[in-house]
Amino acid sequence: MFFCTLIGAGAQVLMKIGAHNLPAVGVAALIANPFIILRNTALLGGLSLYGVFTVLLIIALRDGELSIIYPVIALTYVWVTFLSLMLFHETMNPFKACGITVIVAGVMVLGSGGRR
Repeated sequence: MFFCTLIGAGAQVLMKIGAHNLPAVGVAALIANPFIILRNTALLGGLSLYGVFTVLLIIALRDGELSIIYPVIALTYVWVTFLSLMLFHETMNPFKACGITVIVAGVMVLGSGGRR
């Protein structure tokens, strides 16, 4: 599941890059001409990684506890934040830091109380 969160974060970053590379046209123009999206390799890469993420999630859900797996998936938010800081030069503020701390602490608490 940990690897799955990294894949999900990578997918979100690629989709952000792909969305930035889309031409400034309306949604109707994108629907009318799907080749605009199909030529966007970053966007397609992000969508493909989401497909891999989904397959891995289904495999994990088959044998794992739902109440443990979904909180672990929240780690994706942590990786996206760190990747955004590095790749997009976004800023960290106390609210983001507090949120990340709460997510990590929550995953640690839930993980320690999981099935043995």
